[in-house]
Amino acid sequence: MANVFDTAKYILERSGTMSTMKLQKLCYYSQAWSLVWDDSPLFDEEFQAWANGPVCPELFYKTQGKYSVNAGDETGGEGYLSEEQKDTIDRVLEHYGSHNAQWLSQLTHMEEPWIRAREGVLSGAGCNHVITKESMALYYGGL
Repeated sequence: MANVFDTAKYILERSGTMSTMKLQKLCYYSQAWSLVWDDSPLFDEEFQAWANGPVCPELFYKTQGKYSVNAGDETGGEGYLSEEQKDTIDRVLEHYGSHNAQWLSQLTHMEEPWIRAREGVLSGAGCNHVITKESMALYYGGL
């Protein structure tokens, strides 16, 4: 199975250099829509409901301290992604890829998976609650 780094590298190869925050959100939406369109996750890693939206901690710690990243910064590769998975990511990039990181972050703040995972947490406070794959599949599958 592919991992979050394979997905991130593929996104960067297709879209070029971007902020780490935007990369996080594009990985999140790739995972969400894979759960809906492909009936399976792209990768096992989880997302947590951080203050600025969904964050995959493994990807965060790999890119920590960088504002932007490019494909050369990432390990992993598209060899671990099936054609179906690449198609899903490509469709996500077509829909979300033109938006900046802040817009994507604000969008996640209006969506049920992030909101539910942060229930009881003060606005702007740290949070490591997992956004479950089940909540993502249910919410995005209903759109």
